[in-house]
Amino acid sequence: MRHPIVNWILALTALFVCSFTSQAQSTESRKPVTVQATKAKTSARVPDFSGVWEPHMPESAKKYSGYSFTGEIPPMTPWGKAQYEATKPSWGPRAVLDSTDPVNPTTGTGHEVGCFPPGVPRIYVHHFPMEILQVPGHVVQIFEFGHFVREIYTNGAHEHEKDLNPSWMGDSIGWWEGDTLVIDSIGFNDKTWLDRAGLPHSDQLHVVEHIRRPNHGTLEVDILVDDPKAYTATFGGKEIYELRPDWKIEEMICEDNVNFNELKKEGKEQ
Repeated sequence: MRHPIVNWILALTALFVCSFTSQAQSTESRKPVTVQATKAKTSARVPDFSGVWEPHMPESAKKYSGYSFTGEIPPMTPWGKAQYEATKPSWGPRAVLDSTDPVNPTTGTGHEVGCFPPGVPRIYVHHFPMEILQVPGHVVQIFEFGHFVREIYTNGAHEHEKDLNPSWMGDSIGWWEGDTLVIDSIGFNDKTWLDRAGLPHSDQLHVVEHIRRPNHGTLEVDILVDDPKAYTATFGGKEIYELRPDWKIEEMICEDNVNFNELKKEGKEQ
């Protein structure tokens, strides 16, 4: 006859082994299915945006083509209005010769060289083509203007890293919602403008883009801007790109002012 304590120990051991085996089987049977299902679902619905795309302004935006993605003056906070009134753009209805635009390669009567990064969403306003390279977990935009590169990580992270250092192009993460690439960008410095017309922003700038390909030859970029320090409400605009399968991104060096001035004289400035 077994001692009650021995029976209790054997029962407990059996229960532990059964529980461990059940948990291991459950983990082994659940984890691969989840991963495979996620991969299958993602690969089935993610479109391919790869290629060279040329900006094409819709008819409704032709009046401000080349200097703004919205064409409107959003409602500003007192801080934002003061910053806006201090800007001196070289494009748009407030254009002046002695521009303080940090990006335009020729500004002012002395043709000073700016060439600082344009930031986001301003990079879309410069009407040069861009190329999109797409690999699993990563979308890269290569802009012909200044050859600026923007990396969007689509590896599943829906949160930005903590304590981001302010940067010109911001920190961008993305994810797919059906046929649309959603890009969420923060972490900007306050040294750029939102467009070439002098719309300012602060380091609280938050930009959300929805990019989709409604047909094979068209790419739509819907832009939403949120900056509570500079504006009293969110606002946005749209950019449209056309596929140029036979194009390639050419070298465009902003600091090479000689070539830019020659193009300007010939009436080919973009």
